[in-house]
Amino acid sequence: MRLLRIDQDLARDSYYAATAPRQEAYPPLHEDVAADVAIVGGGLAGLSAALELAERGMDVRLLEAGQVGGGASGRNGGQAIHGLACDNTTLEVQLGLADARRLWDMSVEALDLIQQRCQRHGIEAEWQAGFLGLSTKASKTVELRAWADRIERDYRYPLTWIAPEQIQDWIASPRFHAGIHDPRSGHLHPLKYCLGLARAARAAGAVLHEHSAVHRMEAQADGSQRLRTSTGSVRARQVLLAGNAYLQALAPALAPALADRIMPVGTYIVCTEPLDPVRLQALIPSRSAVCDTNFVLDYFRPTADHRLLYGGRVSYSMVTPRDLMQSMRGRLLHTFPQLADVGMSHAWGGFVDISMNRAPDFGRLADHRNVYYLQGFSGHGLALTGLAGKVVAEAMHGDSSRFDCFGKLRHRSFPGGTLMRTPALVLGMAYYRLRDLL
Repeated sequence: MRLLRIDQDLARDSYYAATAPRQEAYPPLHEDVAADVAIVGGGLAGLSAALELAERGMDVRLLEAGQVGGGASGRNGGQAIHGLACDNTTLEVQLGLADARRLWDMSVEALDLIQQRCQRHGIEAEWQAGFLGLSTKASKTVELRAWADRIERDYRYPLTWIAPEQIQDWIASPRFHAGIHDPRSGHLHPLKYCLGLARAARAAGAVLHEHSAVHRMEAQADGSQRLRTSTGSVRARQVLLAGNAYLQALAPALAPALADRIMPVGTYIVCTEPLDPVRLQALIPSRSAVCDTNFVLDYFRPTADHRLLYGGRVSYSMVTPRDLMQSMRGRLLHTFPQLADVGMSHAWGGFVDISMNRAPDFGRLADHRNVYYLQGFSGHGLALTGLAGKVVAEAMHGDSSRFDCFGKLRHRSFPGGTLMRTPALVLGMAYYRLRDLL
């Protein structure tokens, strides 16, 4: 899997890998076995489902092509935020306000679920409450204020408005014009959280296998599915495909209908050397996670050991930027020029999956209703993956009401076919970058 190899190379020197050494390894699958549920993918969505299903007494086997948490789940920006990656209007047009509100409420439940799991399973994931969404110019402030007012009115979710004359009390940067603060969202160390979920799933009875890439799925006469790796197989009554960005590479063998509905895009992060705690506190007094409101956005947050982690520069061409550390340092200094004397310790990147409308794409395969899939988190999945694992486990255990609410969302394939879909996306994103600047 070329995408997985590129991703592993980009993430090898991440700050997260350096500060969360792996203490457990899970053996590859070396036999033919049977299970109630087989899960493809050892990221947050797959691990969350494995934990929930095992706690319900189901026999679960999870197959991961690399290492658990080795993809986006273990090296993302660490921000757990309310809502979905798409605008609420997308949900309202397709589902109506009542179901759009139901999805919003589940996204908020996802924030609470992180903290509940950390407490219940003793996961030290460095949770820090608080999120700032900041506009970069007056026209975007108007849009942000209208959005915040609508969220409070129609979704009953309170936010603190930060007016232009107050912005310097919240962020020591010349870039920002106004913003919102959400105390319920927050940030954490994603790899520590992911590895903790893996331990919890195993303790609950799920069997995890690393270095066990699935090459094909075969329908059986009794309606079950057999998933084959190079060294073994799992025969299961139900299957969950939770490969996200990597599912595109597997889709021709596992789920051809899904291949054109997601696109892998690269995102990149740099991390500073440790700062004086007082100096770091002065940058972001609330210690919140921060995103700007541009379509092609930057995001950053303080870490528990007093560094500044800064992400952005999304690549839609799958070409990694040259001199990644210096290019990302330039973006950081554009936001915080006062950090020109601070060195960078880590630079890394990797792929996330996006859907055409940025809404999550959850469902069942049309020709195999016992095969479920979770994909299309679109860079907004740190919290939502956990909720996704919970609702798919509910569906597999007999109550599909919440899962089917996500399944009502309609998704289109990316245009351009196999050869032109990436160039078409690059052109489209160039337009949005220009619109952010104007």
